[in-house]
Amino acid sequence: MTLPIYVLNGPSLNLLGTREPEIYGHATLADIERLCATRAKVYGLETVFRQSNIEGVLVDWIQEAREKASALIINGAAYTHTSIAILDALRAFDKPVIEVHLSNPFRREPFRRHSYVSLGSTGVIVGLKEHGYVLAIDALANMLESTSNDRRRTN
Repeated sequence: MTLPIYVLNGPSLNLLGTREPEIYGHATLADIERLCATRAKVYGLETVFRQSNIEGVLVDWIQEAREKASALIINGAAYTHTSIAILDALRAFDKPVIEVHLSNPFRREPFRRHSYVSLGSTGVIVGLKEHGYVLAIDALANMLESTSNDRRRTN
């Protein structure tokens, strides 16, 4: 049995649907959680979906995922641009990581164009609103299947 995919969301994402919908869209975090669970189920996978406004909690969850997850999706939100602690936690996670952003930071303020999270990620999806999470599930399912096939060939 494959371990679940952790989907971790940073500060203020609990306000999705009402906070700057012209930038982030109208989907709520609960909508995105349902999308992720539904898409993962297509591949026979499960998700653990969480959100925190607290940097240390996100670090704790990344560290927890080392033992309890097969892969990770992270939207670090504002911590993307500031958190070396999250980067260090991601670097200690030796499984696939997809960074997702609802908006395209390259079309926004200059400070948003730098991502510490990207330095610890396998891939990055930006600017596709909630659909980015679905694409991240697709990508991780493909990576996990490839890894599983590689293990079968070597055994």
